[in-house]
Amino acid sequence: MKTSRPIRARIAPAAILHNYRLAKRHAPQSKAWAVIKANAYGHGQWRAVDALRNEADGFALLECENAVALREAGVTQPILMLEGIFSARDARAVIEHRLTSVIHCPEQLELLVRNGRFDTPISLCLKLNTGMNRLGFTATTLPKAWETLQQLPQVDVTLMTHFAEADGERGVSWQLEGFRKLAGDWAGPVSLGNSAAILRHPDAHGDWVRPGIMLYGASPFADQSAVELGLQSVMTLESAIIGVQELAAGDRVGYGGTFTADRAMRIGVVACGYADGYPRHAPTGTPIAVMGRRTRTVGRVSMDMLACDLTDIPEAGIGSPVTLWGQGIAGTVPADEVATAAGTIAYELFCAVAPRVPVVVDQPDVAGRP
Repeated sequence: MKTSRPIRARIAPAAILHNYRLAKRHAPQSKAWAVIKANAYGHGQWRAVDALRNEADGFALLECENAVALREAGVTQPILMLEGIFSARDARAVIEHRLTSVIHCPEQLELLVRNGRFDTPISLCLKLNTGMNRLGFTATTLPKAWETLQQLPQVDVTLMTHFAEADGERGVSWQLEGFRKLAGDWAGPVSLGNSAAILRHPDAHGDWVRPGIMLYGASPFADQSAVELGLQSVMTLESAIIGVQELAAGDRVGYGGTFTADRAMRIGVVACGYADGYPRHAPTGTPIAVMGRRTRTVGRVSMDMLACDLTDIPEAGIGSPVTLWGQGIAGTVPADEVATAAGTIAYELFCAVAPRVPVVVDQPDVAGRP
């Protein structure tokens, strides 16, 4: 999409590959599902697939139709549907297209058995609830599931769980204990580690890990930056100054006048607002870069614009480049820092970038793909 407006999201597929390789280095005994759900966390499903096509052990996403599209596009690696099947059509597609489905409740297993065909091998990930209390079999529902699966000799099962606090002080040991208790004497493959566990809990990797946010260059931790972890930024949201205002002490900025100048100031207006996906709740002081220098936002974010402080960047004016987050010509602003200032996480920033924002890819994209 082309537009005369200066805002754009720049994507670096090579950074996705770098980050995937970093995940593999941290979990050298494990295979890795590259998690590309939510349109690859807002980065573009096909861009992520093409960046990893020659190296990923497998891909993980949500929708059956997207999994089928990958198969039809020639992806031969295992493809995992993280929320499993939702219909009889999904159950049939799992068999036909050799997909791997999570099964997280008795109803899903029944749906698969009722609509599937088991004369060819099929792979499933049986999800156990070890304390996240979101999806997964429990000690009450698991025995019946095992009884059903034992009647299906062509089914290959991997046990999996999801960690609730791998990024926090509590860690994963309590959930690992619960997993082992539920799994009993299971000696088959397991899938455990998310991004936080891959990077911080080597005892919680399993046969398959599932790197997600780390693929896109953001840290899963509040106390450790992406740079410290060796991750490379994949998305840069950049724009330009489209207006400049000279303020006197006491002048206010933006809707509600939430910022008041305490001295003479120069304010730059940037072509980026909440309709572009920038968080409306980002407060004054959120980091931003202009012409290679870090500064701050001021006032309330509008639908199409936000303001920043140019007082100490006298060379900046209309047309000056701006980095909202990422690593751009205007400077580097880690998405994690913007997210922290706005009281959210980088996941939300990436996923919220609006369709109206043009995307520029640092290397040729696959023709015809979104």
